[in-house]
Amino acid sequence: MNITLENKQCLMAGDGILPVKMAQNAKENGFEVVAISLSSDNCKDLQKYCSKVYSFSPGQVNSITKAILDEKVKQLTFLGKVSKTMLLMRPKLEPRAIEMLREVPKLNDDAIMLKIIEEMENNGITILDQTIFIKSLMVQKGVMTKIKPTEAQLIDIEYGYKTAKQMGELDIGQSVIMKDKMILAVEAIEGTDKCIKRGAKLARGKGAVVVKVAKPNQDKRFDIPAVGIRTLKTMRRYGANVLALESGETIMVDSAKIVDYANKHNIVIMAF
Repeated sequence: MNITLENKQCLMAGDGILPVKMAQNAKENGFEVVAISLSSDNCKDLQKYCSKVYSFSPGQVNSITKAILDEKVKQLTFLGKVSKTMLLMRPKLEPRAIEMLREVPKLNDDAIMLKIIEEMENNGITILDQTIFIKSLMVQKGVMTKIKPTEAQLIDIEYGYKTAKQMGELDIGQSVIMKDKMILAVEAIEGTDKCIKRGAKLARGKGAVVVKVAKPNQDKRFDIPAVGIRTLKTMRRYGANVLALESGETIMVDSAKIVDYANKHNIVIMAF
């Protein structure tokens, strides 16, 4: 479906640098961006590129909807991690949020996000494909680093890919940690970096393989897999030395910086 982009856009911003990149790219291409910030870690950076930044907890559904409607924006992009742990730590559940949680059949990511999208659409707001403003950040097929994976690592990657796809189909997580044909960890509510820590520790810091994929039939309006420098630093700290990503389906923020870091610390990055 072709969508004509309006000049004024709304960004629902979770953790990390990715929402900032979207706001920057949109502004550089002549768009005005209003941000709904759900995380304190990038709020100041968003202010550089957004005409206005509202700060809310994920549970403040009534307040968020009112702010968007008051700004008269009709198109919205979700970017950045908003984990359920954030909701548990800073609930601030407004009445509509409580109603929505009661209405969803289970509290998995897809069910929650689809409910939020339904709520936005009922208020006349269209949710855009996450990649529209950041297509240049999608990884392409091939080995990106100077070091190439060994045959043993390629076997782990293939096995990890199949396992991660199955986990994605169940909406459990997008990443698995492998070593010697064994699954050491599967990502759940804790997120990729903590999953790497768990799995790499079981490998005793000796060459764990990290595989991250998109869910089968991924809804591109939310939860497209993304990696940044923090993931590489976590891998180095705990001894994981291969990162395998799904090409054309994964966002990499600051790829030149990430590849340079990987080359310096003997980490393989490849997209399959």
